[in-house]
Amino acid sequence: MVERRPFLTVLAHAILLLGSAVVMLPLWIAFVASTHAPSALVSGLMPLLPGGHLVENYEQVLGQGLRASGAIPVGQMLVNSLIMALSIAIGKIAISIISAYAIVYFRFPGRTLCFWVVFMTLMLPVEVRIVPTFEVAAGLGLLNSYTGLALPLIASATATFLFRQFFLTIPDELIEAARIDGAGPFRFFKDVLLPLSRTNIAALFVILFIYGWNQYLWPLLVTTDQSYSTIVMGIQRMVTVADSEPQWHVVMATAILALLPPVVVVLGMQRLFIKGLVETEK
Repeated sequence: MVERRPFLTVLAHAILLLGSAVVMLPLWIAFVASTHAPSALVSGLMPLLPGGHLVENYEQVLGQGLRASGAIPVGQMLVNSLIMALSIAIGKIAISIISAYAIVYFRFPGRTLCFWVVFMTLMLPVEVRIVPTFEVAAGLGLLNSYTGLALPLIASATATFLFRQFFLTIPDELIEAARIDGAGPFRFFKDVLLPLSRTNIAALFVILFIYGWNQYLWPLLVTTDQSYSTIVMGIQRMVTVADSEPQWHVVMATAILALLPPVVVVLGMQRLFIKGLVETEK
């Protein structure tokens, strides 16, 4: 039995509140900066309360962006990042769950070797294989396209490994029952494995969506047409301007907008995400 002590309860809540404040302070400063005029941010004193230019600044960011520097509107960058992140997340999950299904439930020569070859690619991140990957993408004509942004990144050894480990925990009795009912490989996959993998898919979707959303190096290499720029690329270009000070109110407004889609995904799938990490449904 755990003894409840009021002092420890108050101390725990105080630590949680302090930690939350430390995490939220940079976000609050970014939001406040996005609501002020440019002159308020170059005076040397950072305001801590919102200003009166919230609607004006966000309308400028979404509709115009930094057109003076040739950049596309932030709204289009958000769409590009959303397409890329969704394509990567859905593609990784689809390929990984099919690969894991084949490795676990089909008997063919070299299936263990195939799994370990896939697993060894964990030691080769995008940065290590980026030159040959770029050459292949260029040879296939994938530059400056949504396909080029997402397709080279959809293979995932991590997701394949996680699905394989989950499939190995499914009881043999369930497989035999499905076989007695006349379920073939496709029906067993669709009616049994997919429903059981729902929480795992949700957890991986959140992780992989954020992974795709935060990509910077690969989109920077594979796109030369600014109409395919992602939001992360846009923020970096807004900060590194030549011969002038960055428009910090625009940069901060863009950063806040870039934060919203991942937050919505995490909050919308929070329950399934937690269950997928800490529980196993069978």
